[in-house]
Amino acid sequence: MTGTAARYLYLARHGEASPDESELTDAGRRQAALLGERLRGVPLTAIHHGPLPRAEQTARLVAEQLDGVPRRRSEAAGDYIPYLPAREELPPEAADTWIRFLDQFPAEEREQGPGLAAAALAQFTGPVTGDEPRHELVVTHNFLVGWLVRAAFEAPEWRWLGINHANAALTVIRYAPDRPPAVLLFNDTGHLPTELRWTGFPQELHV
Repeated sequence: MTGTAARYLYLARHGEASPDESELTDAGRRQAALLGERLRGVPLTAIHHGPLPRAEQTARLVAEQLDGVPRRRSEAAGDYIPYLPAREELPPEAADTWIRFLDQFPAEEREQGPGLAAAALAQFTGPVTGDEPRHELVVTHNFLVGWLVRAAFEAPEWRWLGINHANAALTVIRYAPDRPPAVLLFNDTGHLPTELRWTGFPQELHV
């Protein structure tokens, strides 16, 4: 009889991108290679990545540091608005700021995002069928990391807002059959030298 086993989900935001986001910077390429080195001891079965160049390039550079781990493109790992809250859902003191922030994104992205976010939850979270734990890496973007961390804590759906992730940082979530999800690491940049940390983060959030 087939049972269920734990899934270890490794989440990484892509490396630092050029201003037009068409490719990684030199720093972004170094970040991606160092992330790959960090993951060498992990028994990864797959590297999933979003369709945009900065995620694809990061995944490729990570894979070059590993031994034959397959890369898989996934629309669900892309860059999109995972949930569009109504004003009344938001804390009153932050509502105006968040609404202005969300209004700057194209209508198409805001409309398609929730379906992709649901697909990400279905594809990447929860225990797995079988007897062996599964370790998977998803190279993605800031918003999806926030969405999956929010889901792990069963926080309100709007709460993906304000959860920020640095370039090439690492978050790990464990989904066990017999307990709630556990966030084992969040925004860990220990594999990056000081000059490569905190890229992609607003200056006021550097600590």
